[in-house]
Amino acid sequence: MTNTPSEMAKPAYSAPALTKGLEVMELLAEARNPLTMKEIADGLGRSKSEIFRMLVALQERGYIDRDSETDAYSLTDRLFKLGLHTPSAQDLMTAAMPELSRIAHEIRQSPHLVVVNHGLTVVTAAVPGGEDMAFTLRLGYGRLASDSTSGQVMLAFQTPDMATRILDDCDTHAPKPVDRKALAAHLETIRDKGHELRPSRDFVGITDICCPIFGADGNAAAAIIIAYVNRHTRESRHEHTVNVLKAACDRISAKLSNRVRPSGDALPE
Repeated sequence: MTNTPSEMAKPAYSAPALTKGLEVMELLAEARNPLTMKEIADGLGRSKSEIFRMLVALQERGYIDRDSETDAYSLTDRLFKLGLHTPSAQDLMTAAMPELSRIAHEIRQSPHLVVVNHGLTVVTAAVPGGEDMAFTLRLGYGRLASDSTSGQVMLAFQTPDMATRILDDCDTHAPKPVDRKALAAHLETIRDKGHELRPSRDFVGITDICCPIFGADGNAAAAIIIAYVNRHTRESRHEHTVNVLKAACDRISAKLSNRVRPSGDALPE
């Protein structure tokens, strides 16, 4: 008996409930705001009765949260926390955490470890720094990679193909397409310096200081950014901070390369 094209296209195994749950989480991840049950059902082309139990199950497991006032659903950080337990994330965290603590102790400012995920930056770790106060971003905080200091630093040190993929992801979240020509010129400046030092795009009195962390493939796997708090009573030591940050990122990069490089392979000249 010959299978029809439609039969051949069907997967050998299916898990409708799992598929439905993944569709809900993917829709919420792409949404700019929390969504009501009706909006989720309409977005997935399903009835409310089809997704009601799925929403309840995902909420009970802690993957989504419901606002009691608006009845709208949003993703929690549970998936983000699970992602931190993957081997590659653990390698990065294991290599970076001692250095983050070292930076915080020496500079008295708060360093943040940042990665890019689907066109968005994600803060994966932070160490408070400062004798009397600390400025830290919450874990999971992120914004468009194309429009953030840490995202641009990581974009500056990617292969052209990878940078294009990241920017394509950015376009799916941005209200308008990224001006790639203007961005390319700025990324070239970052590459020339090897770091970024600029006033914060978001906060008055904060200077962003950011350096890349390289993986064994020579591309930026992450970045460390310090939201440097400038104070009236203390001298700002931006250049010293850049030097400390570069040295720390170099040490982390060396550790990551050693972990993933097959034994016997020599370091590149």
